[in-house]
Amino acid sequence: MDFWPEFLASSWGREFVAGGIGGIAGIVAGYPLDTIRIRQQHSNKGGSAPTIFRHVVSKEGPLALYRGMAAPLASVTFQNAMVFQIYAILSRAFDNDVSVTDPPSYRGVYLGGVGTGAIQSLLLSPVELVKIRLQLQRNISSTNIHRGPVDLARSILKTEGLRGMYRGLMITVLRDAPAHGVYFWTYEYMREQLHPGCRKNGQESFRTMLFAGGLAGVASWVSCYPLDVIKTRFQAQNSAKYTGIVDCFRQSVKEEGYRVLWRGLGTAVARAFVVNGAIFTAYETALRCLYTNNSPATMQTENAM
Repeated sequence: MDFWPEFLASSWGREFVAGGIGGIAGIVAGYPLDTIRIRQQHSNKGGSAPTIFRHVVSKEGPLALYRGMAAPLASVTFQNAMVFQIYAILSRAFDNDVSVTDPPSYRGVYLGGVGTGAIQSLLLSPVELVKIRLQLQRNISSTNIHRGPVDLARSILKTEGLRGMYRGLMITVLRDAPAHGVYFWTYEYMREQLHPGCRKNGQESFRTMLFAGGLAGVASWVSCYPLDVIKTRFQAQNSAKYTGIVDCFRQSVKEEGYRVLWRGLGTAVARAFVVNGAIFTAYETALRCLYTNNSPATMQTENAM
């Protein structure tokens, strides 16, 4: 009976809930653009985002833009909570000489982000593999179509084993570790530039949250985009077309040129701004509400009642 109030009264509990809310907001806001990005990256014919959007909607219906969303949505609460918790711990661990009343240094922020990205890849890699393969399904009348993430996961485990579920883990780590360092560094730097003093007092405006979060997402995606293209192509294949990450890179560049490594960047950047602006705005707003509603004074009033 008392679990939920006690859970929200703890710093860990509030971070968990706020992280989950932020993650859900980000996925819902940016998933259609993510589907378009994945199709651009996987296609060997190119195609602009508006062209792919019109094709998907006309041939498969608007709901096709949300195909595969259940997989990341189901894991996003835990994943985002883990990301923010690990980041908070690691950014402080790299800054032992900084007072707990002061925000971590930018060095601690970057190194904490790198460690966070590497660790969270263990959870994210199989989720993204399932998501990518569902997003690339086109012929909804095919007998080989998978009706959802659970059905597809079972099929992968049956045909490729547990190793198949973690196909692309190494490149996910290589993508996410430095990208998360850039992500958190850019967010902390930009929020301070847009609203001086907010890193310490936490009083930034919604506009600051939105723009700092959006720019952080754009910076992180630009820094890792070629790796993301190779990851998408490698994870999308359930056959032996590519023997490894390097082979996937070589074949892709040989067949389509180096431009293939940046295919879909415009869509990814637009999505990154929307998604990460939503994530940080929802996260910071939820955290404020939870801290206000579960402050010692509030808790004492509720207990008295």
